[in-house]
Amino acid sequence: MRLYSHRHIVLTIAATAAASILLTLGAQKIFGKNKSASANPAREETQENEGAAKENTLQEKNESETLAQSKPPLPVIKPAREIQVATSNSQYTMDEQENISVYENFNEAVVNITTQVMGVTWFLEPIAEEGGSGSGSIIDARGYVITNVHVIENASKIYISLFDGSQYEGRVVGSDLESDIAVLKFNPPDDVVLKTIQFGDSEKLKVGQKVIAIGNPFGFERTLTTGIVSALGRPIKNSNNVIIRDMIQTDASINPGNSGGPLLDAKGNMIGVNTMIYTSSGSNSGIGFAVPASTARRVVADLLQYGRVRRGTLQASLVQITKPIADYARLGISYGILVSQVDKNGNAEKAGIKGGTMPVRYGNSRSSRVFNLGGDIIVGIDGVQVKTYSDYYSMLESKRPGDSVTITIYRDGRNYDCKVTLAETE
Repeated sequence: MRLYSHRHIVLTIAATAAASILLTLGAQKIFGKNKSASANPAREETQENEGAAKENTLQEKNESETLAQSKPPLPVIKPAREIQVATSNSQYTMDEQENISVYENFNEAVVNITTQVMGVTWFLEPIAEEGGSGSGSIIDARGYVITNVHVIENASKIYISLFDGSQYEGRVVGSDLESDIAVLKFNPPDDVVLKTIQFGDSEKLKVGQKVIAIGNPFGFERTLTTGIVSALGRPIKNSNNVIIRDMIQTDASINPGNSGGPLLDAKGNMIGVNTMIYTSSGSNSGIGFAVPASTARRVVADLLQYGRVRRGTLQASLVQITKPIADYARLGISYGILVSQVDKNGNAEKAGIKGGTMPVRYGNSRSSRVFNLGGDIIVGIDGVQVKTYSDYYSMLESKRPGDSVTITIYRDGRNYDCKVTLAETE
């Protein structure tokens, strides 16, 4: 039997007690952990998910860094103040610069024309009504404007509006139905300086040449359109059944409201007065017509000086032949202008042209007229065939008193040429 001293006994007891305490604490810790895990499984799952998410985020970050290293760097966008812009001389083409220059220099010389006409109420009382509208060009700084006759037709009042919105009442200086040209006058204040448009030379126009139209289509003031000269020398019948010769055909858009406005060349010279469009449907068909500047200039000069156009004329009474007249008189021809009577000692008589000798009445009782059959029939002027009154007047439209023309007449089944010196229209 082994003997222990008092010291050994004390140390053994202390060691035993310490081991018991450690065993007890370890058991509680293990038991508490298991209890916590079984009591809150959702929290444990959340912690596991958070851990997995952190791992995924870290993986995605590493992949993004790798992908970014493999792609080329994105371009650096400079601030707006550092971006280079084209200079004023290079941002427009030559064609655009011409359009801009013409518009900036001459749009203020284009006016908007509106009219009032007199109508009647149901009780036959006169009342002012809104009339037509169109365009015009200021051709003189004193307030003279050129436009079309049909723009101001039947107007009781005419209003001329300038680019700045100011409006003035205008009056008719003169109008010429044969060319559809009219000249108006308004009185601007003394301190107002008007811009004007000068006539160009329409005789030198070429098909294919660029043209610019400025006007007020559908009331949209000072609208610019461009095109080319599509054809020259077109004879066109206007709304009054008058044939205007030598018209300029263009594909520049000419809509209602453009009438009377200028057709300009690339330098801003007025080479025509926009007059009409050709349409079979009531809409713009891309074919417009303008009175050439050569005609407009001559007409304007006469209107300003005389209030009318001085044209040469044949001193005779004339009747347009119709089929009933041709059949009744057995003329052997169904077109042309019948010479009913020649003025005594007039230019027709001096040229050897003969009038009729057999009076007849033509038409119904209310609108009948008396004329003579048996006279010569005019079928041509200066080599151009004449079938109607429109043909006759259009051929003499550009002729002055004193001009000599060759008139072809039909007599006894044959054609004869007569030289006639034109007289002044009375």
